[in-house]
Amino acid sequence: MNDRLGLRINKDFFIHNLNKENNNEQLVSEIASFLNVHSAQLDERFSVIVNQGPGSFSGIRVSLAVAKGLKISKKIKLYGFNNRDLRVFNKENIEKLLKKNLVEKNLIKPNYLS
Repeated sequence: MNDRLGLRINKDFFIHNLNKENNNEQLVSEIASFLNVHSAQLDERFSVIVNQGPGSFSGIRVSLAVAKGLKISKKIKLYGFNNRDLRVFNKENIEKLLKKNLVEKNLIKPNYLS
């Protein structure tokens, strides 16, 4: 679950599997490329849902850092979820999470695997 990006533009939903061989430094460029391919505009109408775990320490920390950077720089909406809340990464399940009113604040409570 930590290695996928989802993008909804209007009624279309796109999933991008991250290249597992890339390291964390390449994450931002891979996200930017995915957004460019689909002509996504990062503005106040854009939302990011980030996995808070459980997962690897570095993976969660990098994901949260990138998501929070986008929130600050582009004023996007930022939501968090736990793996147990999203068993299957698809549009329908993400919509259900959003309807549950995911909390925008307190996103710094990740759940790391030890």
